[in-house]
Amino acid sequence: MNESKLRFRPADRMTALPKQFFASLVQKANAAVAAGRDVINLGQGNPDRPTPDNVVRALREAADNPQFHRYPPFSGFSFLKEAVAKRYKEDYGVTVDPQTQVAVLFGGKTGLVEISQIMLNPGDVCLVPDPGYPDYWSGVALAGGRMSFMPLTEANGYLPDYGAVPAQDLAKAKLMFFNYPNNPTSAVAPASFYKDTVEFAAKHGILAVSDFAYGAIGFDGNRPISFLETPGAMDVGIEIYTLSKTYNMAGWRVAFAIGNEEIIRLINLMQDHYYVSLFGAVQYAAAEALTGPQDSVRQLVATYESRRDALFDALADIGWRAPKPAGSFFCWLPVPGGYTSATFADKLLAEADVVVAPGIGFGDHGDGYVRVGLLSSEERLREAAARIGRLGLF
Repeated sequence: MNESKLRFRPADRMTALPKQFFASLVQKANAAVAAGRDVINLGQGNPDRPTPDNVVRALREAADNPQFHRYPPFSGFSFLKEAVAKRYKEDYGVTVDPQTQVAVLFGGKTGLVEISQIMLNPGDVCLVPDPGYPDYWSGVALAGGRMSFMPLTEANGYLPDYGAVPAQDLAKAKLMFFNYPNNPTSAVAPASFYKDTVEFAAKHGILAVSDFAYGAIGFDGNRPISFLETPGAMDVGIEIYTLSKTYNMAGWRVAFAIGNEEIIRLINLMQDHYYVSLFGAVQYAAAEALTGPQDSVRQLVATYESRRDALFDALADIGWRAPKPAGSFFCWLPVPGGYTSATFADKLLAEADVVVAPGIGFGDHGDGYVRVGLLSSEERLREAAARIGRLGLF
């Protein structure tokens, strides 16, 4: 019977997709939990706080509105794009045309994968940070493009060195990604970096894509800078912003791209072939998040900063030292001698019931570090540090 089963051969793009490094980590963690162990999971990037009440109320109200039971406009409702423009004007002093310079996305990940398919032909080059968000790789693979990795090192503030990009890659480069506040290193970029980026992109004809997923999360009184605040940024690029982190709306799958008119038009064109935009009630609630009271955002940042300080106090007690993160909800910590990031992560799970994300999963230059999320209570963060301390590794 089995011998007569049809065997399907998928398209080559499916076999070219990068392996999901963290799938095995999740499986190990889940197995430990299923075995009844008290696992503290600091390896995730999933916000642990609820969506603000006013946003949830807006969804309930909108779900009762028959207007939103029909197909929405293909490129999204104008009221959401106007809310995006209002938020960028208030937060960053950036003026955009909501109709031509904003595209509604099914979460930031979708936009980051789509843009490679929009820009890259087979063999074209995309400049990618290393370490960096693995879904950049996914989009490039689906497009048949090639990646040229830009090392992010502690010595250079985890900023790429554009002067080190090989000339042969620059000749074929059409796209580049950067992400500050950074996942996984938690670095924050200065205004000078964005100025250099605009000049670099303009000189080489490269579309610059700012992944601003953690744009609201800056510590010690410092607000992260938007790429679009830089003169000339809209001539050479776009910014992708998700509501997942700022408003704890990860499960709602709503984000936007903002910037260069031609690129926004192409995003909308591609999405016309894929989708009929987001459920209107979700768009209505997203507009409420962007235009309503922002107290919840300030409180969220304060919560992450307090968690950061509690964790680093506990890490200092066990002798594990690293610079405090300046933004995002991640910490980037060096592994002790004698370990790779993967073997160290395995040891923490096996012997301390603590999950961390091995840096190698974000690129070769991530090895030697682990990423720790500030997505548990201060009590659990301190407990995780104490458990690790009992292993006597530091």
